[in-house]
Amino acid sequence: MMLLVIVVAGFGVVTLILRLLSTHIRKYAAGGVCLSTARLDGKTVLITGANTGIGKETALDLASRGARVILACRDTEKGEEAAAEIRTRVGGAQVEVRELDLADTCSIRAFAQNFLREVNHLHILINNAGVMMCPYMKTADGFEMQLGVNHLGHFLLTYLLIGLLKRSAPARVVVVSSLAHYFGWIRFHDLHSQGSYNSGLAYCQSKLANVLFTRQLARKLQGSNVTVNSVHPGSVRSELTRHSATMSLLFALFTTFLKTPQEGAQTTIYCATAEELQSISGKHFSDCAPASVAPQGRCEETARRLWDVSCELLGIEWD
Repeated sequence: MMLLVIVVAGFGVVTLILRLLSTHIRKYAAGGVCLSTARLDGKTVLITGANTGIGKETALDLASRGARVILACRDTEKGEEAAAEIRTRVGGAQVEVRELDLADTCSIRAFAQNFLREVNHLHILINNAGVMMCPYMKTADGFEMQLGVNHLGHFLLTYLLIGLLKRSAPARVVVVSSLAHYFGWIRFHDLHSQGSYNSGLAYCQSKLANVLFTRQLARKLQGSNVTVNSVHPGSVRSELTRHSATMSLLFALFTTFLKTPQEGAQTTIYCATAEELQSISGKHFSDCAPASVAPQGRCEETARRLWDVSCELLGIEWD
């Protein structure tokens, strides 16, 4: 009985302290803010997974700067709802919705084919869409879902659009990764987790793949006037945790410490617009500032091997 009283009292004290410090906690949790006022009039932006969360907030911000923003979404109905909201909030916003399922290479190729036929320029590509800690599933092509969507889907999309990005230069690619890459390893012996599957470790592997892809692509794009950088958006209140009851509960309990989608979008917006990053490539950012990369994310040999394996899995040649 006494133990229960102590636990309840302790919980009450912690709750009171958090409430008293909530303003300061929220200010700290919000993180960095993009201070760039750069206009994007005449620029075309493509954002994957932009119908919700930080993708939608990124689209809203870039549309307000005058860009033509194309939302590439698996669920076009939700995409149209997001586009309508952006048009309501930003007078004269140029926002379009196109169907793209990153879990299906046929969908990615069809999307790119139509895009290249109908769009003349692409100045900013934001690889934002992602899945997190889902039950074991495979994409239409037999890839483990998290690696397939978060890494391979965006790898193929970027490959198909890289020519247009080069012709539109100066251009930028922004890859949304995560601090979770620190806990990831590229399991070349079981890349698709067929031997064993842990949803958290598979997510971390996919986020590490994002960082390695960014660094290797930057090396290949040297001299092209196309830059590529990865970002950690922070811990954001979003739909990403829907597949994990544990993560959903933790996010609900510690919501004060989490960023809003608008706050989480700031580093992506920064990498897409900041004038001082015009020639910066192959770096990782968090809270609108350079961030450290895990040792396994800096290994050039791993980056080259992952690049080659990705090309082989996707049936492409990308020198």
